[in-house]
Amino acid sequence: MLMHVFDWAFRDRSTGRIVMAQWPNLSLWIFITASFVTMAIGTVTPVGLAARIAATVFLFIWAGDEVLRGVNPWRRGLGAAVLIGSLVRFIA
Repeated sequence: MLMHVFDWAFRDRSTGRIVMAQWPNLSLWIFITASFVTMAIGTVTPVGLAARIAATVFLFIWAGDEVLRGVNPWRRGLGAAVLIGSLVRFIA
């Protein structure tokens, strides 16, 4: 039973491989880069503010993409959790 749940949650439906994490796609790379820029120079400068906005936008894009096109329920759930957490943080 536990193996069935594990397979359902983590198995890629197209390749049959177990997938818990993947190499970052373009949206996630932009988020990571923009986050580093924000940490390095802060948000008091126009470049820092633009980097913070870009990081937020591309994290939303990545999370939405995972929700819609994640390779398994784990990846779709991860996208949903990040999307909900980001929305809460953005609204608060």
